[in-house]
Amino acid sequence: MNILRRDLNLLLLFHVLYQERNASRAAKLLSISQPALSHKLNKLRDEWGDPLFIKAPRGLTPTPKAHDLARQLGELIPDLESFYSTQIEPDFQHRDDRIIIYTHDYFEMCYLAHLLDNVKQSAPNVRFVIRNTRGELPRNELENGQCDLAIAGFYTDLPDTMRQQFIGEKPYRVLSSVDNPHIGDSLDLEAYLKCEHVVISVTGDLVSDIDLHLEQQGLKRNVVAGLSSHLSPMHLIQYRPEMISTCFDHVANSAAAQNPKLRVHEPPIEIPNVRLFQVWHERTHADPLRRWIRQLIAQVSQTCPYEALL
Repeated sequence: MNILRRDLNLLLLFHVLYQERNASRAAKLLSISQPALSHKLNKLRDEWGDPLFIKAPRGLTPTPKAHDLARQLGELIPDLESFYSTQIEPDFQHRDDRIIIYTHDYFEMCYLAHLLDNVKQSAPNVRFVIRNTRGELPRNELENGQCDLAIAGFYTDLPDTMRQQFIGEKPYRVLSSVDNPHIGDSLDLEAYLKCEHVVISVTGDLVSDIDLHLEQQGLKRNVVAGLSSHLSPMHLIQYRPEMISTCFDHVANSAAAQNPKLRVHEPPIEIPNVRLFQVWHERTHADPLRRWIRQLIAQVSQTCPYEALL
């Protein structure tokens, strides 16, 4: 059979590319990286013996061959979607299942309670196991089934077997004591560099992305401790007023709301926001339960306010 030599997933990729006429938007809709999309597009071109899409000033221009394929796929894709929708397990939310997530304590403190509330209402037999991602993609665990999702802001160079979804952008704030000897009513750069700094990094190192950003500007801060937890700095700052921590806004705001001896400042330098992603393996992409969990996580990460931490 000729179909045995074909990768039917490439037809969906072609369909999305034809509809969007833009590689970036198509990759986002397909939840794959742009390099992965380019690789699959090259396979598609080899298979059909045609370039299919030509780069243009405003995106991609389909070739005559692409227009011809699109007309036929325009009828085929809806039929396939209808077929698969009838095959989806209707009671997947009643499964007795376990979802394993590799992430850090920021996810636990900010979003886990809301995620559990949402899941309990619809899928009461689903349980979660949260493990520390320790600063690197748990590739082996994702591949062998010991991890369903990895959530962090530092995963790069994902293999083609992995998919990812952007779930939020987190700005930084500076958490300090009201008794800090270097900080007055506002925090300027001179005071910021005079303070002792507690660094939060998933590996507990003394250098974080913030230090690399400062180095690019010819600046350096006085780092006295590196912690892997987002919760610990607020306790240290209470007892060592000369210390400050540059942390996610949710963490800083919730700490100050709970303790009147702490306050929150805008960073005196421009620090890029951290972009969080959830990553999963191709083998779990079509599973209806895990797809539903990913959708819930994306929703919770966008809507959960810092008051939820209190």
